[in-house]
Amino acid sequence: MAKVVSRIEPDFARQAYVVEALKGVGIVTRQFVRNIFGRKDTPTVQYPEERKPYAARFRGRHRLMRRDDGQVRCVACMLCATACPANCIGIVAAEHGNPDIEKYPTRFEIDLLKCIYCGFCEEACPCDAIRLDSGIHSVPSMTRRDQKAGVLNLMAIGAPSIAMQGGEFKAESHGGDSH
Repeated sequence: MAKVVSRIEPDFARQAYVVEALKGVGIVTRQFVRNIFGRKDTPTVQYPEERKPYAARFRGRHRLMRRDDGQVRCVACMLCATACPANCIGIVAAEHGNPDIEKYPTRFEIDLLKCIYCGFCEEACPCDAIRLDSGIHSVPSMTRRDQKAGVLNLMAIGAPSIAMQGGEFKAESHGGDSH
């Protein structure tokens, strides 16, 4: 059974949205007057003198961790590149001279313009080689090439890792890792 609904035919003022336009003008005017005369409740930060604190979950730029001997911790297993939904990590692997280390990356590059800073690469890494806990913003640049971070750039903000290869922590110290 269908219910019959009577429709109200809109008059010219409703069709032209005059009332709604006047309501919008009123809201904008009220906000303008409030911003001019009531600056105490305006959420403006006087940047760069004042800076808003970052949220605790802010990740920051990627960094590659180092071994105790200063070499990159990455074993070029490609798990971070596989887990990356933005497909922004490029790795070229080579055989390492040390028989205890199977591979190392000759090229490890992250396109920071493609990266969505999700942290999947950090979670996928089995040897604590890549982290997103630097707290550093990506610096703006004029060219796309400047937004590609290589091994040297990523290791420059990295630190020696306190994790043993394979993910276990060293028993003797938990210091020396700068977050």
